[in-house]
Amino acid sequence: MRKYPTNRIQISYLCEHHLLSIYAMVKYWITWAFLSIIFLTDWYFYRNLRLRLKNAPAWLRKGLIILQFVMGAFYSTYFIADTLSQGAILGRHFKIWVIRSFFVIYIPKLIGTGLLILEDVIIIGRRLLKKRRQAWEGLSQKSRISRSEFISKASIVVTGLPLATMAYGISKGSHDYHIKRLSLNLPNLPKAFDGLRIAQLSDIHAGSFFNKTAVQGGVDMLLAEKPDIFCFTGDLVNSQTKEMEPYLDIFKQIKAPLGSFSVLGNHDYGHYKYWDSNQAKAKNLRYMLKMHELLGWDLLMDENRIIQVDGESLALLGVQNWGTRGKSFKYGRLDSALEGVEEIPNKILLSHDPSHWDAQIRPEFPEIQLTLAGHTHGMQCGIDVDGWQWSPIKYVYKQWMDLYQEGDQYIYVNRGFGYADIFPGRVGILPEITLIELKTA
Repeated sequence: MRKYPTNRIQISYLCEHHLLSIYAMVKYWITWAFLSIIFLTDWYFYRNLRLRLKNAPAWLRKGLIILQFVMGAFYSTYFIADTLSQGAILGRHFKIWVIRSFFVIYIPKLIGTGLLILEDVIIIGRRLLKKRRQAWEGLSQKSRISRSEFISKASIVVTGLPLATMAYGISKGSHDYHIKRLSLNLPNLPKAFDGLRIAQLSDIHAGSFFNKTAVQGGVDMLLAEKPDIFCFTGDLVNSQTKEMEPYLDIFKQIKAPLGSFSVLGNHDYGHYKYWDSNQAKAKNLRYMLKMHELLGWDLLMDENRIIQVDGESLALLGVQNWGTRGKSFKYGRLDSALEGVEEIPNKILLSHDPSHWDAQIRPEFPEIQLTLAGHTHGMQCGIDVDGWQWSPIKYVYKQWMDLYQEGDQYIYVNRGFGYADIFPGRVGILPEITLIELKTA
């Protein structure tokens, strides 16, 4: 088995173990606060809904009581058990479906409850101001009722619309793969590489998948393009390497005549799982390195490969995760990745986190012409139409989706092939297969 420089990513395991213990304690209290919000939302929503259904049949009112109790009890029991078991309760697939159903049911309900609270605030405010402002007394009872009815009906619409949108995003959007094509003119690109086609995938997050047929369909779309080079820019899994096992036979089909290359993302190191021991975490990391070998992908750990066609050379570099936002880790060593290719004018870098570009790549390594990244997923939710792209993630990452240029340097941020467990679907920002054609400037 090939040996990798893993010493930099195995630093301070003992200290990290204590930090994860603190994280587990904080997660415990957050869970209780979260469950309190669920309980209050259920109570408030049912209370207001019951008032609006006072003329409905008795069976419907009783059915709502039972439904509210069953849903609240189920999600409360599950999230408590999941927290106490450190995420090991009842298996990964069951957890995925719990999270999906929770998003579909509770997020729209929270939005609707917000409008119901707004209605109550308006009513209370009117009563308080009525004694001081005689103008309020001039309002007819009919006017007050119609305004209240408007807010009530709006709350139902606002609850139902996100519910339908999120249900569609989970059932359909999560596997609605699209090919993003672009052409790039690179200065000094040799004629031998004119028309070279690079396919990029990023953020597979295999632990979130539930439809192998759909995943195979996405891989078939990539293979049909017959790229010259394949690049994967990190986050093979969510929390542990074995998540990839059921999908190994699918993704190892991805080959390219000039090579298939990959790098690690922040999720690939096992940092998002509470491990019984440092040895177990280190074993998972070794398995991750082996998994890339099983896939047939050349994993670049702060290394480079020289691509040669007709006697001409192109340098492909790959670094470990390096980022500046949140729980992102600065493991990558660009100086190591550049060793031996300083004289090759055309350099392409694989680096998972796009925040790496402004923080280090552009100011310190202007010779890197093109960087391929991922990580953001476009937040899996937003607007992505011709000429108009928006997502809340743009306020966190300057380069968050698509192509950016500064001077003679480019970065392309892939939307991601998979999706994270926190929202197991996509609304507006669809999963992507990137196809880049290099052209001689």
